[in-house]
Amino acid sequence: MYLITVFGNLLIILAISSDSHLHTPMYFFLSNLAFLDICFTSITIPKMLVNIQTQNKVISRPPWWRIISYEDCLTQTYFFLLFAQLGDFLLTVMAYDCFIAICHPLHYTVIMNPLLCGLPVLISWVIGALNSLLQTLLALQLSFCTVSEIPHFFCEFKEVIQLPCSNTFLNNTMMYFAVGLFGGGPFAGICYSYSKIVSSIGGISSSQGTYKAFSTCASHLSTVSSFYCAVLRMYFTPAITHCSHSSAAASMMYTVVTPMLKPFIYSLRNKDIKSALRKFFGVVVIKGPIVLG
Repeated sequence: MYLITVFGNLLIILAISSDSHLHTPMYFFLSNLAFLDICFTSITIPKMLVNIQTQNKVISRPPWWRIISYEDCLTQTYFFLLFAQLGDFLLTVMAYDCFIAICHPLHYTVIMNPLLCGLPVLISWVIGALNSLLQTLLALQLSFCTVSEIPHFFCEFKEVIQLPCSNTFLNNTMMYFAVGLFGGGPFAGICYSYSKIVSSIGGISSSQGTYKAFSTCASHLSTVSSFYCAVLRMYFTPAITHCSHSSAAASMMYTVVTPMLKPFIYSLRNKDIKSALRKFFGVVVIKGPIVLG
């Protein structure tokens, strides 16, 4: 699953970068999302693969028999939060791109100019980095009474801040505030964009136009649904009914399964991506040696 995720997203990046016809805002955001998925899965899965191979349930650092320190665990948490937030912001920007393409097609090239494409990505990096740094710095102030065990396959932030014996009220408050602001805000933006898209599609008279408009955003909508369903299950399920197995299963959905499915979702239903991949592999074959028999 990890190899499928990495190579699938790499193929999307190569296809978009090699075909000049795909140098558009929609595919610019898609290539950034593919890059983030590679980074996102590389934070957790390689160590999990090592633990599976060695039959070791300890989240550790090199050498593998040392128990991980709290600082190392928070380092993993920092990058995990960073890439998760960046992916969330990108999904929101892609929903806005679909909204402009369907509801305001004549003004698309004016509205989605290079500055408006690059600025949200830059702002997402800044906000994500600052929020992740704030969360990890607050977690560094916590103290532990004894050696703690995380019932998880990586240092999930929600699980980490439940372990200390010191007061974690501020940490939980900031965590849910950040989830509500940087998760709920983008989700509201996505819902607003798709409400406008649905009303616009309903006004299209021809069935062919309706199908084309729907297929433009269907792939993105399926990705958003799978991501938010897993995140909501992880962070908003009551602690009484939220056992370690269900927590790990919810995390597995948005850290492993969803990134693995994205290359299939965005390529199998996209004629431009499939055409670019055929051209890319065609060029690779042509550049090979030709032997005249």
